[in-house]
Amino acid sequence: MLKQFSKTIAAHRSGILAYFDFDGLSTVPPEGINNKIKTLHKMAYGFRDVEFFKLKIMALYETHYALVG
Repeated sequence: MLKQFSKTIAAHRSGILAYFDFDGLSTVPPEGINNKIKTLHKMAYGFRDVEFFKLKIMALYETHYALVG
């Protein structure tokens, strides 16, 4: 298992080192936002008003959740 792990690390070496070359710059946050928008789009199938859909996208990050229990 350790040999397989080292082969995987060696195969992705340039990408791993690039992460550190650019101060930890990652595409994870935009991909997460795109995933939330895609999920909202699936849930919004049938919305007639495009402006309402845009407002729902803008409101994705205004939601605050309270810890319960």
